[in-house]
Amino acid sequence: MLHRPRHRLLAVATALCAVLTAVLLLRDASGPGVAGPGARPSATGGECAPTALLEPPCGAWFGAFVPHTKKNLSQKVRDYEKRVGRKLDIVYTYHDMSLVEGDRLEGQLLTEEERRVAADDRLLLLSWESKWWGGTKAQQPTWKQIADGDLDASVIDVQARRVKEYGKKVFLSFDLEMDTRTPANGTPEDYVRAYRHIHDRFRQLGVTNVVWTWITTGYLEHADLIKRMYPGDEYVDWVAYNQYNYYRCHGAGWLTFAQTQRATHDWIRENISDDKPLMLSEFGTANDPARPGRQAEWYAQVPKVLKSLTGVKAALQWNYRDPGPHCDLAVAGDRAWDSLREAVSDPYLNQPFG
Repeated sequence: MLHRPRHRLLAVATALCAVLTAVLLLRDASGPGVAGPGARPSATGGECAPTALLEPPCGAWFGAFVPHTKKNLSQKVRDYEKRVGRKLDIVYTYHDMSLVEGDRLEGQLLTEEERRVAADDRLLLLSWESKWWGGTKAQQPTWKQIADGDLDASVIDVQARRVKEYGKKVFLSFDLEMDTRTPANGTPEDYVRAYRHIHDRFRQLGVTNVVWTWITTGYLEHADLIKRMYPGDEYVDWVAYNQYNYYRCHGAGWLTFAQTQRATHDWIRENISDDKPLMLSEFGTANDPARPGRQAEWYAQVPKVLKSLTGVKAALQWNYRDPGPHCDLAVAGDRAWDSLREAVSDPYLNQPFG
């Protein structure tokens, strides 16, 4: 995939024993060291089943983007889960708006591989982009065309019916990081109209199993633009943003996990929504070759900081690279993998699936 824009003590012992026991009990059912989400301990105990909008009330989901092709997603997810020592709650995939013809699956929501992944107690976040990857300039959809209904018969309705037939709930995003796509795709107002049109068209076709997820960069120099591109509370179920420690990538300095998240979190709570569930739809860090343990230290901060971010109910690790030099954001080496593995074993990130 890779078609997306970028810029930018007793109590402790008791808790550890509980987590270890759960993992051991599930080893046979889920594979070595990988626990199934339906039986994970919750952070606080009690009734912690997800809401109708897939919000885990007692903690947060853990997910990831795992590099893959349309034909090897399930294997790549299993490989990632083996490294991280658990099953993913959410698997993140990307699609364009090209026509589904022959072997071309980029424009098809809910491919057979995605269905195979979701059948094993995982949720899907489908990112749908107003692009035709590899297409001509004339084939690139604009927000105005989408808003005017020009793609309804050929693209929107076809995929809406496919999602409806699937039945199970999915997270769906339209044009993530939309604040980087204007003016090329249209005006902010065009984006809002296009988003609302897709939402309304799905509703008209009786699609009720979509959890509408609005994903911005969270880049605060775009604050005014981001506000203009919010479709409205009635059109959005989850608000999400993508913030990283880029380090040398894009000429940035080193930022802790807290530094990448808190300012954007607080701004969104004040300016976009003070009550909708939030998603760290992409988070991650570059490596520091001069300090081999630095990436591991960064991931070790995640659980504590995450618990302090009000309303964040999902966090998805980006295990790939961005365009440009020094922009590999994948987990680098065993030490960092061990740190991420320990971080995502925290009970807060291990919620009952249903």
